[in-house]
Amino acid sequence: MSLKGKKIILGVSGSIAAYKAALVVRGLVKAGAEVRVLMTRAATDFISPLTLATLSKHEVTTSVHDGSSWNNHVEMGLWADAMLVAPATATTIGKMANGICDSAIVAVYLSARCPVFFAPAMDLDMWAHPATQRNVTLLQRYGNHLIDVGTGELASGLSGAGRLEEPEEIIRKIRDFLAGTQDAKAVKEAVNERKGRMPDDPYVDMPAEDSHAADPVATCPQDLGGKNILITAGPTYEDLDPVRYLGNRSTGRMGIALAEAAAARGASVDLVLGPTELSSKARGITIHQVRSAREMHAVSVLKWRSADAGIMAAAVADYRPAKTEAGKIKKKDNPLTVKLVRNPDIAAELGQEKKAHQRLIGFALETENGVANARVKLEKKNLDLIVLNSPNDEGAAFGTTTNKIQLLSHNKVTPFELKPKASVAHDILDALVEVF
Repeated sequence: MSLKGKKIILGVSGSIAAYKAALVVRGLVKAGAEVRVLMTRAATDFISPLTLATLSKHEVTTSVHDGSSWNNHVEMGLWADAMLVAPATATTIGKMANGICDSAIVAVYLSARCPVFFAPAMDLDMWAHPATQRNVTLLQRYGNHLIDVGTGELASGLSGAGRLEEPEEIIRKIRDFLAGTQDAKAVKEAVNERKGRMPDDPYVDMPAEDSHAADPVATCPQDLGGKNILITAGPTYEDLDPVRYLGNRSTGRMGIALAEAAAARGASVDLVLGPTELSSKARGITIHQVRSAREMHAVSVLKWRSADAGIMAAAVADYRPAKTEAGKIKKKDNPLTVKLVRNPDIAAELGQEKKAHQRLIGFALETENGVANARVKLEKKNLDLIVLNSPNDEGAAFGTTTNKIQLLSHNKVTPFELKPKASVAHDILDALVEVF
């Protein structure tokens, strides 16, 4: 997919890697995008605004005002299909994470109604510092997308993690993200759904320095060490109007238990979590909070490309309203008809894209003909395993702390007794280790 017709904001902050912004602008424009550039004052010490203005064919913004006129950061935030901050210094990351609005980049970021990507660049000790890592985690908790640092020789002469990702790779990741969502308007709507819905204290669900994953066994094997695992959990909500939505009773407890168990066994986990009161403070888990099926789809497609395994434990809505009303739907005497359209099938799409080294586990909640229906899903969606359970089994419904499952592979069915979900999670991961 090209970026033809896409509108992209590039924020450039004061790193020695700012010279690579010229290559980023050139690559985005060459791919068909319209690019507007923002710079911090410090960034202008490393690369001339004239250079980036010439490449982008638009004037560069370095402040929300120039002493005589005001640059409309709100309008720019609404204009874009995506915002990219590259390079993102420790200072700019900290200001974005904490809402310190003293630059054009942060002003536009706080007004943006589009997916936001940030590509850090700094020395290895700065990158590894707990303050930086906390700010990076917080930005991800807000729903922003990290383009991870590279490893190699740094400006200080040291060698390690902290290099700005190569411009070609940055552009590819943005292009793949927009291609994966397939509808830029849908992405904007998904981001808008989340604005204003952040927890009162966004630090509450972040990994604590002394927190550890819950583990039902005394010693946890490190048989998933070095693996990147994508896990979806919780429900999705599909808005009818500003106060009503279509949803289900999932709490996300099973998916969270899987994430904690996988992290305890050495994995690095991306947990894509729907709207739920539950969360996790376990080390090794990066939480991506989403609301709708389309937002869960967008994040899952992006994270799947770097995953070794995926476990699709979320209760994703199969349908959404064809139209979300801007105002509350008023009660009338006549019956109300709501047209529904299909949501993307996340597990099926990941199964189609699955590479030889990847493993994919699905879930099937069935009320009748469970094994037969689950086996159809196993084959149709190109899964390696599928977890079958039924709300008809006592202790296995939504909202419980226990579960009773059957685990299906392509050649056998393995039933398990009723257990705490933390123990069920390890049963599932044992099977995952086998198929690896």
